[in-house]
Amino acid sequence: MTARGGDTKGSRDRLWAEIDLGAIAHNVRELRRVTRPETRLLVAVKADGYGHGAVRVARTALAHGATDLGVAHLNEGLALRDQDIRAPILIFGHTPADRTDELLANDLTPCIFSVEAAIALSSAALQTGRVVPVHVKIDTGMGRLGLQCDALRPPGANSAVADILTMAQLPGIVLQGIFTHFATSDHADTRMARQQLDRFLALLAQLETAGCPIAVRHAANSGAIFQMPRANLDMVRAGIAVYGLYPSSEVPSDRIHLKPALALKAHVIHLKTVPAGTAISYGGTHVTSRPTTIATVPAGYADGYRRGLSNRGVMLVGGRRVPIVGRVCMDLTMIDVGQVPGVRVGDEVVLIGRQGAETISADQLADTLETISYEVVSALTARVPRIYLD
Repeated sequence: MTARGGDTKGSRDRLWAEIDLGAIAHNVRELRRVTRPETRLLVAVKADGYGHGAVRVARTALAHGATDLGVAHLNEGLALRDQDIRAPILIFGHTPADRTDELLANDLTPCIFSVEAAIALSSAALQTGRVVPVHVKIDTGMGRLGLQCDALRPPGANSAVADILTMAQLPGIVLQGIFTHFATSDHADTRMARQQLDRFLALLAQLETAGCPIAVRHAANSGAIFQMPRANLDMVRAGIAVYGLYPSSEVPSDRIHLKPALALKAHVIHLKTVPAGTAISYGGTHVTSRPTTIATVPAGYADGYRRGLSNRGVMLVGGRRVPIVGRVCMDLTMIDVGQVPGVRVGDEVVLIGRQGAETISADQLADTLETISYEVVSALTARVPRIYLD
C-alpha cells in the first residue's frame, strides 16, 4: 500500500481515497477479453485518471493489456511523459499550433477537427522540419468537437471527404487516425449511436474509394464496447469502465464484470451528544427531533464531496448507513450516529465503498445528486490523498 508520491505519513489524517490497482487491472483484462486481439485498447486517463490518479492507473492499465492512453489536453500528456510513460498518447481536445514543439519533443498525438486547425498545425510543423501525426475527429452527431460529417453540413458546403483530402495533402502532418464519439451508446436505445456509426463507416468507405485510407479508425467508448461490437474497429477507447463503473444503469452488466476501484474514507474527529431541538450546521437546516449523537467527519465540498448531499446523503459507520445532517461545509460534514452503538472518535467512516455488509457506490451518490458517477469520482480534489493498494 502506497500513498501518491510514495509517502503514507499523514495520508489518513483527514479524508483519503483508496485506489485498488488490482481492480483496475481486472477491469482492463475484462475489456481486453471482449475486444478482438488485434484491436488496440486506449485507456482514458484524463482528469487525473477520473480522479483515481493518472500515472498509477496508466502504468497498471498498460501492464494488463492497454496499448494507448488518452488525455484531454497537452499538459495532461506532458505530466505522463514526465513520469517516463512512453506508450502512445492521444490528446482529445484542442492543442494550439504554437505548442507543436512540445508535441514533437514528447511524442504526443493531437487531434484536429477543422481544416483551419490542420493548416495552422502544418505551418508550425514545417518550421520544425518534422512531421506531426494527427487523428481527425469527426462529428457524426455528438455536436461537440469534430469535422462535421455530410449529414450535419448545411446545403452547398464542401463534403467531409473533400476537407479530409485537403488535410491529407498538407505538408508537415500525417493523418494517422480518424475517430468519432457516440452521444448515446450508454442508453438502452442505441438507435442514435448506430446512426452515428453508420455515418462514420460511410465516411471511411468514401475515403477508401478516394484513395485516402486512414490506418487507425476508432469509435467505441465504454458504452459501445458493451453494446455495439460493430463499433470495435482498429481501436476502442475505454474510460469509466476502466475504473469499475458502468457507463449507465441502462447498459447490461452481464457481459463484463467490473470492480469499482475507488473507496473514499475518513475518521470521526468529534462527537457530541445533543438534545432534541438542536440546529446543525449553516442555516440550521436540520434540527434534531430527539436526543442523539452527532459525529463530525473531515470531508467537505473543497474535497469534492458535494454540498448537494446536505440532508440527503448517507455515510457508513459501524457497518450501518447513517444520514448526513445539516449542510455539507467546505471542510466538514456532520452525521447522526445516535442509532449506532459504541461510536468513538477515530472510528472509520466510509463515504464511498464497503463497510461490513453495507455499500455506498459512486452510482448511489450520483443518483442522490442527480448526476453521473463520472462527476462524483473526477470531482475529488487534489487535496484528497490517494492511497494505492497494490
